[in-house]
Amino acid sequence: MKLAKLIACLAVLVACVWIGWEWTINRVYVPQGYSLQLLYKGPFIGSGQQAEDGNWAQDGEIGVRRQLKGPGRHFYNPIWWKRELVPDVVIKAGEVGVVSCKIGLPLPNSDDFLVDGDIGSTRYKGILRKALAPGRYRVNPYGYKVTIVQTETNIANLNAKQSGWVNIPTGYVGVVTNLASNPVTGAIKGVQEDVLSPGIYLLNGREQQVDVVEIGYRETTLAHEKIRDNRGKLEVDEAGEPMIRLTDKGIDFPSGDGFQIRMDFTAIWGLMPHQAPNAVHTFGNVDAVQKKVVEPQVESICRNNGSKYQAVELLVGEDREKFQTQNLDEIREILGEKNITLLYGLIRHIYIPRAVREPIQSAFVADELALTREQEQLTAREEGTFRESEKNVELENERVVVDTERQFQSALAEGDREAKGIQAESDRLVANIKKETAKLKSQAQILLGKAENEGQQLIEEAKAERFQLAVEAFGSAEAYNNWIFATNLPKDVDLKLMYAGEGTLWTDMDNLGIRATIPINQKDKVQKTPTQKSSKTSK
Repeated sequence: MKLAKLIACLAVLVACVWIGWEWTINRVYVPQGYSLQLLYKGPFIGSGQQAEDGNWAQDGEIGVRRQLKGPGRHFYNPIWWKRELVPDVVIKAGEVGVVSCKIGLPLPNSDDFLVDGDIGSTRYKGILRKALAPGRYRVNPYGYKVTIVQTETNIANLNAKQSGWVNIPTGYVGVVTNLASNPVTGAIKGVQEDVLSPGIYLLNGREQQVDVVEIGYRETTLAHEKIRDNRGKLEVDEAGEPMIRLTDKGIDFPSGDGFQIRMDFTAIWGLMPHQAPNAVHTFGNVDAVQKKVVEPQVESICRNNGSKYQAVELLVGEDREKFQTQNLDEIREILGEKNITLLYGLIRHIYIPRAVREPIQSAFVADELALTREQEQLTAREEGTFRESEKNVELENERVVVDTERQFQSALAEGDREAKGIQAESDRLVANIKKETAKLKSQAQILLGKAENEGQQLIEEAKAERFQLAVEAFGSAEAYNNWIFATNLPKDVDLKLMYAGEGTLWTDMDNLGIRATIPINQKDKVQKTPTQKSSKTSK
């Protein structure tokens, strides 16, 4: 029982000692922004295997481990481990991190110095081709070294090489120079033909450098310095020519007849995007192109061509125009061969010596005065002709007005005459129409009367024929008349049949309620008639 308690107490003691050791001696706290680098020292007893030089230590090997531990609590025994806090690499905006790898195999090609891959996954020693953009990185300093740079500029031989964050503004292009070949992309060492368009680029200065080249046209003027007074006004000689100082800024050459000629010339030239790589590769930059090519060529061509002309030919006339065209064509051809574009070249001024200029100018002035007088005479003649033309125009205008009025009145009278003729013809036609209308009406009345007569005749004939047919149908005219008489009797007639003897008709009529008055002179006649009828009826 005591032994068990002793063992339990011993176990608790060991646990407490172990926990105390773990949380006091072994515990390492890594704050934010730091990492923990570990170096294995080897076993406590005996000796372990040493890691190869230039390589990370693997499990069980003595040396620095590749993996860094991040912020937090970590437990490593200081007897076997060397523990060291390493700050993170922070690259701010506008900065670039260039990484050098110190761990790995030597590059197979001694001319190569750039290594492909990322931090922690490289195979060879050297400078990483990939640069680090702004951000926070956990980098083991045993294997990698980070150099923080901003835009790098290397000025040498009129070259301005930039790397890091390269800003190419509008109106410019970036000519890339590879410091080493890239087997992945196939890019070779040297100046690249493809240029970078305006924008912001992240470039590793150990791999690439960029010349920012202005494109478009520029002006280059070779001109003598003109003398001005204190107020800045240009000083001139008696002939009005500007006075100049003898400097080397303009173009000087002897004329064909031995006079010293001075000239100002302006060239409008430039580089296009496809011409920029050749300019950088051949001359350096745009300023070098101007100083090494444009200015010397303009000066040389103008001197050579100017020496072929006499001073008077350079002053006025077609020869000066020919001189201008010749210089322009030759300068354009020479610059074109060097992959430079010339837009235009212009002779600004030619300073002719006074001894040559004044007689020529005087002669030209006299000629111009003579031409002026001739032009004045021509102008006066033309003025007279113009005034005469004005009077003729006024006369013609009045004539046109009168003739127009005459034609108007004539046309008006002719119109009236034609209108009256048309009216008379219209009246005649109306009378004829009325005459024809009356004639047609009379014929219509005749035809209408004839038709009515014929119709009445036909009606009467039809009636007579109807009576004839009716008589024939009844057998005799008396039967037909009786039928007509019977059909025409009123519908409300009251017929009474009575028997009357001889001499009793009138008395019987009284019995029937019929009163008859018969004249005396006709009494016997009447009395006889019904008796006769009664006799007939009885029979």
